[in-house]
Parts: sequence; structure tokens; C-alpha cells
Amino acid sequence: MSRIGNKPVELPSNVTLDINGQEVTVKGPKGELTRTFSPIIKMNVEDNVVTFERPNDNKDIRAIHGTTRALLNNMVLGVSEGFTKELEMVGVGYRAQMSGNKLVLNVGLSHPVEFEVPEGIEIEVPSNTQIKVTGISKEAVGQLAAEIRSVRLPEPYKGKGIHYVGEHVRRKEGKTGK
Repeated sequence: MSRIGNKPVELPSNVTLDINGQEVTVKGPKGELTRTFSPIIKMNVEDNVVTFERPNDNKDIRAIHGTTRALLNNMVLGVSEGFTKELEMVGVGYRAQMSGNKLVLNVGLSHPVEFEVPEGIEIEVPSNTQIKVTGISKEAVGQLAAEIRSVRLPEPYKGKGIHYVGEHVRRKEGKTGK
């Protein structure tokens, strides 16, 4: 039994939900998101509460049940509140800056790394070593933050690299540690 799939999704007063077959559109103060869902799971909307029903208890259908609910909940949260991922850079000479519509990273490579900012996502650089990725799609924000992090993954000896704020980088002792 899917516990996540059985939880209802409550729609805030400023969010509207339109279901057109398998295509669901969620509109809110921050924007609009559209996604096509599986026809197996039925969505019922009553009094700003969305519930989900599945036809049987097969393993694959139970997985789709929980996934459908989580995706719709993320769409509702995105258009009402938005999502943010914060990254920080640790290392001598590591810095980030915005240059027009591009994020430019200097992370000890022979060349600066540039990221084109996709539509619907905003990037802020509050200081030279901090990056803030914001948007309404949790999937797009997480993907861009992961791509930025992958330029220089945090290494375990000195902790140099790009990591999420609050992420614990497991440290190793090194050769001289006994």
C-alpha cells in the first residue's frame, strides 16, 4: 500500500488546477507548469483537495501511484512557493560571477566554465563563493544545481570543490595521519 499515494494534495487558494485527459496544468502566482501523467492513476478534485486512485495493487502500479502524487505536489509547491538550491565553493581562487545570462565559474581549471541559464530558472551570486539557483520546477532546479556541482565535486582530503549548503563532506585523514 502506497502511503505517499494515499495522501491527498491540498491546493492553496491562489493555485488553479486544470485536468485535460492525461495533461495536467497548474497555475499559481509564480507561474504555470504542465505535465502529462499516466492514464492508469485517476485524479479526483473535490473542494481544493486532489486524491489519487489506482485500479489494483500490482507493484508497478503502486510505484506509479506514489510518483504521480509526488510530482503533482511538487508542481503545486513550485507555482505557489518555488524551489531553491544553494551551493558554496571552497578553494583558493574559486569564484563565481554572472556575466549577462551566463554563470561563469573559476574553479582551478585551465579555463573558466560557463553555464547558460535556462528559461524559468534564476541564478543569483550573493558573494564570490555562493550560488543560489531558484525556479518553479523542482526537477529543473535540482538538475542545474547538480550540473554546477559536477564541475568540481568536493574532494575528501581538503574539502575543496562545489557542494550544497548544509551538505556534509566526509573527510579522510591522508598519508601523514597515523
